Amino acid sequence: MQRLGQMPLPPYITRAPDAADVERYQTVFARHAGAVAAPTAGLHFDAALLHALRARGVRFGCVTLHVGAGTFQPLRSERVEDHHMHREWINVGAALVEQIRQARAAGGRVIAVGTTVVRALESAAPGGALAPYAGETDIYILPGYRFSQIDGLLTNFHLPE
Repeated sequence: MQRLGQMPLPPYITRAPDAADVERYQTVFARHAGAVAAPTAGLHFDAALLHALRARGVRFGCVTLHVGAGTFQPLRSERVEDHHMHREWINVGAALVEQIRQARAAGGRVIAVGTTVVRALESAAPGGALAPYAGETDIYILPGYRFSQIDGLLTNFHLPE
């Protein structure tokens, strides 16, 4: 894929990909190859911001999420409820589950960076109890969804076309 493909850019970036995008269009959180695109909410973080947040007591936990090609697909259904969400591979590890449990026990909050992180955490909590999970998710979060794993969300909401 790396030899024959090119860096996929979100539809709102209207220029052609270039060689610098391989480094520029990557988050500071990235560790494992497998995604076809970067989870864009994380692009706003750099090492200096992470350092400043840690200095204020913010702790970070990591999930592995392989953003799939379906992330670029538009809604094709007239009604949002009729849309079939694409699948993405996720891994919510035991260490993160324990970190979240400890944060909650201490009165802390869980703020997800990006909707794909939300999908990962909610998918790893069938019935509301967070547990380690590795596999695909096609969870589709619609208005009225009751979140069980997050207290807030930092995201790149995009205006509809």
